[in-house]
Amino acid sequence: MSSSTNFDSSKPLVIVAASGTGGDMYPFITLARGLQARGHQVLMLAPAFHAALVAQAGLPCRSFSTPAAFQSMLANPALWDERRGWGVLWNGLVPYLDALRELVRQLPAQQQCVVLSHPILLPMADLARSVRADLRIVGAYLAPSNLCSSHDMLCAGSLTVPRWVPLGWRQGLWSLIHQHMIDPLMLPGLNARRNQHGMVPVSHFFEHMFEVPDVSLGLFPEWFAAPQPDWPQGWLCSGFVQDETTVATALAPELEQFLAAGTAPVLFTPGTGHQHAAEYFAAALQALQRLGRRGLLVTSHATQLPAVLPPGVMALAQAPFHALLPRVAAIVHHGGIGTTAEALRCATPQLIVPFAYDQFDNGLRARQLGVADVLLAKRLSARGLQQRLQHLLTAPQVAQACQTQARQLKAEASMPQLLTQVELALFPILTSQQI
Repeated sequence: MSSSTNFDSSKPLVIVAASGTGGDMYPFITLARGLQARGHQVLMLAPAFHAALVAQAGLPCRSFSTPAAFQSMLANPALWDERRGWGVLWNGLVPYLDALRELVRQLPAQQQCVVLSHPILLPMADLARSVRADLRIVGAYLAPSNLCSSHDMLCAGSLTVPRWVPLGWRQGLWSLIHQHMIDPLMLPGLNARRNQHGMVPVSHFFEHMFEVPDVSLGLFPEWFAAPQPDWPQGWLCSGFVQDETTVATALAPELEQFLAAGTAPVLFTPGTGHQHAAEYFAAALQALQRLGRRGLLVTSHATQLPAVLPPGVMALAQAPFHALLPRVAAIVHHGGIGTTAEALRCATPQLIVPFAYDQFDNGLRARQLGVADVLLAKRLSARGLQQRLQHLLTAPQVAQACQTQARQLKAEASMPQLLTQVELALFPILTSQQI
């Protein structure tokens, strides 16, 4: 870990700690840039795999892990398994749990610092309190499923939980998940590290994660998921994060040429970090053929695609979705919260194919809004894609719901307002005028 940046020790330092795939990193990079533009001293703590991405955004970075170790995690097919994925993620973090603690320990004693943290790094942030007991920590949640609410439990992974299921049964189901799937994976490594620093052991991983922050911030609007009685104390709701600095980014000339050459295509993407989606793309190509539609396949891992694509299909490593989504007929994606929000913003019908993590819950919430349908990745087939896309592309009520949600989203809190909420969470004794 290294950083050559010298900070003014008379001013507070905001440490923005994030980990995960690009979908996890981009919102925190956007928030860090926004805070920096408002005059705050900001330092990102991120995996070395993403150090170049952070530097490209003009942010100083303290890195942990190694690119090779992170790539090994991405290359593990179990990363996208709904039961085994959490273990892959956590085992990749355990060797570096002291990263934030060491960063804070090396700061000058007079250097005030606060932490804005991705939920998965909150246990790491709490370890930093062993060297700075008064460290203020704000947890920022990208998606509601990570809050494990029994009152608003739409699913348990790929298992849908109907609304009529009694509260006690839902609480019992969460208890079983934590006792038998989460805690045995997460607690041994965490408690071993806590023991090294003379800290009491943790008995419940998610309860610990909820208790660490002084304030918990939801980076999604209340109409997407309303606050629940069992969410963490000190909860603030805001809205989806949008990188407004890239809104003017134009599409590549070859993409513009493709879009102009025929009808609006259907876009398929399994997410930025997915390296095991060959079957997904094979089913996508078959569905496009059945529908007689043109297609766009978006992945930075070209080995998942056939060597030769059929006519009317184009492959892209990446593209600015805010500019592209208004030009496509529909998007088929994994259910990442960033892609879900961008499709809502662009009034684009969505077919969500969830693999793991928050993707199942995000998909069901989008379906409740009338803008999406869901096809579980473990049940993926060309026929399933075709049938659901046919409905999404032709149903007037879907188009109307997409327009309604887009108008609502665009009328809501802007990024400046969201950043003000973040500032007030980080520096509660200040008013927005004083910051």
